[in-house]
Amino acid sequence: MTYIVKTNQLTKVFDGKEVVSAVNMHVKKGEIYGFLGPNGAGKTTVMKMLTNLTKPTSGDIEIFGQKLTDQSYEVLKRLGTIIEYPIFYEDLTAKETLELHCEYMGYYDKKEISHVLDLVKLTNTEEKRVKDFSLGMKQRLGIARAIITKPELLILDEPINGLDPVGIKEIRELFKMLCKEYGITLIVSSHILGEIEQLADTIGVIKNGRLITEVSMEAVNRSQVDYIEVIVNDGKKAALILESTLNITNFKLIDDNCIRIYESTASQKVLSKTLIEHDIEIEGISKKSSSLEDYFLKLINGGVVNA
Repeated sequence: MTYIVKTNQLTKVFDGKEVVSAVNMHVKKGEIYGFLGPNGAGKTTVMKMLTNLTKPTSGDIEIFGQKLTDQSYEVLKRLGTIIEYPIFYEDLTAKETLELHCEYMGYYDKKEISHVLDLVKLTNTEEKRVKDFSLGMKQRLGIARAIITKPELLILDEPINGLDPVGIKEIRELFKMLCKEYGITLIVSSHILGEIEQLADTIGVIKNGRLITEVSMEAVNRSQVDYIEVIVNDGKKAALILESTLNITNFKLIDDNCIRIYESTASQKVLSKTLIEHDIEIEGISKKSSSLEDYFLKLINGGVVNA
């Protein structure tokens, strides 16, 4: 197995507190690796260590098969990054911003600037000053800056922040194209689980500084369970009826109005009829499959996931 990124017992301590603990990460060449975790879990700190912005307290990082050190200049030239929020010189234009980046990266194909701005849907903004950009436009410019030198590895921390749904879809397709057509490996963190579900080949889940799993999205999809979701006016009463009248015990009361029924022998028609006969108002009933969000929440909340 060829790994672009490997970490060995990667650990970071701030002010006596261990914020990243013995993380062993494995990112395969040519894949999109979705990095998931609650706020404060350690995602950004790990990404900063991968890009040499923060030094590990202990542990090792290998990128392209080489140990990352203070002298890893050639390795870092092969990376494109957005860590936290992209920062720019506000009085420069989009074109000048990318020209400056190319200069200090030693990349001199200036024709690429217009092409990259077109890829991120910032066509005709070359002369517009960054201070006049919206949040979403700045995020797109950050992505353009990260990819203009044709890096072999992209490390992107919440790259779709500030984008509207159309923009998110466009950037998702761009990332897939970069991976498939250009062979670029991506590590992408996001709190939008539905996007990672559509994008990633592998996910790594971090909680309280510890990487609790690395699993392929194929395995996650195989572990998904079909269920019937019923939205009612009184979830507790409906739950009693399911047990006492229909002998259904394999269900979960999600909240006061939502019940998920697993492995039920009763059809949606029978469920609806029985609940209505017992004066339960049904606002919705549908068959669904569990999602990456269900998988993630179960992991984060301490549940066991078989995948």
